[in-house]
Amino acid sequence: MKFDELDTRMRVFETAHDHCALPGLYLVARLDGRGFTRLTKEVHPFEAPFDERMRELMTATVTHLLGCGFRILYGYTQSDEISLLLHPEENTFGRKLRKYNSILAGEASAAFSLKLGAIGVFDCRISQLPREQDVIDYFRWRQEDAGRNALNAHCYWMLRKQGHSVAEATGQVLGLGTAAKHDLLFAKGINYNNLPAWQKRGVGLYWETYAKPGFNPLTQETVHTARRRLKIDLELPFGETYASFIQTLLDQQQEEES
Repeated sequence: MKFDELDTRMRVFETAHDHCALPGLYLVARLDGRGFTRLTKEVHPFEAPFDERMRELMTATVTHLLGCGFRILYGYTQSDEISLLLHPEENTFGRKLRKYNSILAGEASAAFSLKLGAIGVFDCRISQLPREQDVIDYFRWRQEDAGRNALNAHCYWMLRKQGHSVAEATGQVLGLGTAAKHDLLFAKGINYNNLPAWQKRGVGLYWETYAKPGFNPLTQETVHTARRRLKIDLELPFGETYASFIQTLLDQQQEEES
């Protein structure tokens, strides 16, 4: 069999299950660390429940992803997960989802591993969202998940550091409501509301426009030129204010297109 014939026949098996996202849909990629509990608690023991070194590793990974060849409007990270909002007109690889999943997971894994100095692996899945409201709801969902996880983590690790076993700490936190968890922390001198915002709400990365001052030698005047820079936001708003923030990002994209 000639190579061209063999190549054509075998590629059918390779591409038979290719799925492409429909035009006009918003795509959000969510990446999760594989086995990161062991990686960050045993292999590389970070401070529990939160460690700024881990935060910096995750934000550096998102920064890399924002420059790896896809048009990404917004990156968000909390704990060991990353969410990326792709530009609605992103058409790289014909919007083949397997390409997005494999490349983004590979890029994230490589960037994180190089920064850590050890192997850290991410998986990836794509949400196809038809409406702007779905995009807003997605990011509110992930931020609210960050808040729930942060509250549970602070309660659990406070109990562990007091000498409780894994089972005891897990069981005690599992049986408490939100208000009781706040009270548990407050009784030990921890006001959850005063904890760093990035622990409770995650970190957002997005492009912002700023005026860069310069000097025009012909007119001898100071001039300002619009430039873009990456903003790493450790003080994200929450609730309806966060929803408005996401809407603003979507509106800015549309304004730039018009």
